[in-house]
Amino acid sequence: MNPTDAPAAGNQTPGAAYRGRLAPSPTGFLHLGHARTFWVAQQRAKEYGGTLILRNDDLDRARCKPEFVAAMIEDLRWFGLEWQEGPDPPGRAALGPYTQSERLELHRAALEKLRAGGFIYPCTCSRKDIQRAASAPNAEDEEPIYPGTCRPKGRSGAGVPPVRVNLDQKLESDGRDARATKFSWRFRVPDGEAISFTDRHCGPQTFVAGNDFGDFVVWSSRDANEGPSYQLACVVDDAAMRITEVVRGADLLVSTARQLLLYRALQLTPPGFFHCPLVLDETGQRLAKRHDALSLRAWRGQGKTPAELRQDWGQ
Repeated sequence: MNPTDAPAAGNQTPGAAYRGRLAPSPTGFLHLGHARTFWVAQQRAKEYGGTLILRNDDLDRARCKPEFVAAMIEDLRWFGLEWQEGPDPPGRAALGPYTQSERLELHRAALEKLRAGGFIYPCTCSRKDIQRAASAPNAEDEEPIYPGTCRPKGRSGAGVPPVRVNLDQKLESDGRDARATKFSWRFRVPDGEAISFTDRHCGPQTFVAGNDFGDFVVWSSRDANEGPSYQLACVVDDAAMRITEVVRGADLLVSTARQLLLYRALQLTPPGFFHCPLVLDETGQRLAKRHDALSLRAWRGQGKTPAELRQDWGQ
């Protein structure tokens, strides 16, 4: 990524009106991995005399449930986390709402800007189609490299103008009814471009577009989660909420490369990034919400205190 094309990630010093955020997704109970990352986020906000924001990232309609939202807030408070802006207590009205599903107007405006700029194209491939066609294996929660089935013809690379696509004409030329066809909007990455940034914990990072990650979905209309993807909603909401540093798990380092392309396309200033080491289970696998026995409320039920849980972290 050419530094003249967009502001570099992390160009804001941590102490400059620091604004961090907690952005849990209420798809299950929070576990120790979430707690550790959120605790680091809080400590960094306190270190720089900044503001911490709680945002309810509830875009996964199929899995997000009201009871998980209530449990999320209860568990965060039990663990000793405090925030100055969020759905509870309400934050500054100008930067809310603090529930992601209530921010769709902003997400749609960003999608339209990407479409008008020619950065995205319609894709009718299902996830199973992509998994069958992809030659490279992928991690459980990682997007496989998109094989380019629906990608418009033409060059793609650093400095090459993106190709604009008319959805109706494309589907009609394929003999399909544009009104009835389900599709996603996919961001066309500049093949071969090195996306580099300096993470505030992990140090210098470089990912090559088209090699380490491929064209990725920014909006889907294929299933119950119709709407913006994590990548698009995260960029739009972090920018709108004036987040200056994103603290999250190291499994999302490659997502930062994708998001930097979105920041550039949308002409937004990216925040700094701090990716924490992952908390692993006894088999060496990272914790997930399916590990119910390791959830915060399970530990709480066993009589553990937050201080005891933090002891192994040196906190």
